[in-house]
Amino acid sequence: MTKTKFILYILFFLGVIQLNAQPAKELIQVIVSPDHADWTYETGEKAVFTISVLRNSVPLDGIEVNFRIQPEKMDGWEEGTVKLKDGKVTLKAIKFNEPGFLRCHASVEIDGKTYSSYSTAGFSPKEIQPTTTLPDDFKEFWDKGKEELAKIPVNPVLTLMPERCTAKADVYQVCIDNIEGKIYGILCKPKAEGKYPAILHVPGAGVAPVDGDITGAENGFVTFQIGIHGIPVDLDPKLYTSLRYGALNNYWTANMDDKDHYYYRRVYLGCVRAVDFIETLDCFDGENIGVTGASQGGALSIITAGLDKRIDYLAAFVPALCDLTGFLHGRAGGWPQMFRDDFTNKPEKVETSKYYDAVNFARFIKAPGWYSWGYNDNVCPPSSTFSAYNVIHAKKELHVFQETRHWTFPEQRELRDEWLYSQLKNSDGK
Repeated sequence: MTKTKFILYILFFLGVIQLNAQPAKELIQVIVSPDHADWTYETGEKAVFTISVLRNSVPLDGIEVNFRIQPEKMDGWEEGTVKLKDGKVTLKAIKFNEPGFLRCHASVEIDGKTYSSYSTAGFSPKEIQPTTTLPDDFKEFWDKGKEELAKIPVNPVLTLMPERCTAKADVYQVCIDNIEGKIYGILCKPKAEGKYPAILHVPGAGVAPVDGDITGAENGFVTFQIGIHGIPVDLDPKLYTSLRYGALNNYWTANMDDKDHYYYRRVYLGCVRAVDFIETLDCFDGENIGVTGASQGGALSIITAGLDKRIDYLAAFVPALCDLTGFLHGRAGGWPQMFRDDFTNKPEKVETSKYYDAVNFARFIKAPGWYSWGYNDNVCPPSSTFSAYNVIHAKKELHVFQETRHWTFPEQRELRDEWLYSQLKNSDGK
């Protein structure tokens, strides 16, 4: 890769990591605050929302605010216009009588521009149960897939990427054989001789290059970050854009009417194949593997841990693909929120989804897990993520950062790294 191409690659990569970036601050701040500090209520309670509008950190007064109160991603319950008095206005919602989430939106128009925000009250979220169901042959279906995968040699091909290597870490592009086609990824390993724990990084949704976790390698881990589409992960950024809006557009619905050929089958088994590859490495300690990711990657972390007992720890941000059938039962379903129209609301597609819903893999997790999301996530709604979390019986801990949407604070990522690094380095090699 030429220096110019590498710079373009980095610029493209920075453009697609929006999940990790907080939104830019606007001149006018609309603030919506529930009256419980943790934004959490019991079912049957009434949430009270306070709306204020700031300019230069000073509350504005006497301006009109449009509001809407609704269950997340569903039709509104109440809406109207109110006027700020003494810099704020208070709205009391009607009772919320079942576990779930209620969202208050507020918007103002100032100098011809609209500013808006929202906050979300949770009602007994740890009592939320999934709407999807577990097929009787779920385990048999995936055992058969893993048996088919096991017959295919890993055939790893490693290509050193000297332009990415550092004083402490070597970096390679890796190609391995998968159930259908290839899996590509970036392997980073410490330069110093030794045996190290491993971290598998699984990707968020979309079509993008892969940078590799060099920092993890410099901290004493073998790291393997994969793509899922069977294409090299260091190509011209323009190619990924073309694929994203062309051949791979809406890949998450490809062949969804056939569980044996649905797009995600090779993806999920590809994650198992990535673990196979890690186990071939001389620098791997042979015992300790963690998996982590966000959004689609959060789902793949849960799915990989549910599929593969070799995973010892998982850390998942804002997992997608959870409780996909939620919209068919009057509440928010997980990304990609497919069951909202006539194209996807077909019995065969709904049935296929049950074999690929992260909830049904969560039921089989044995590894300790670290999880984190926010109540304001409008991509992976918290009703869906709690649906998965609540069926996990393994040791688990949840870190809720209520105001986050589909992004994370630096503090969240620091907590994840501290937990995962500590677990892997202090493991008793179970």
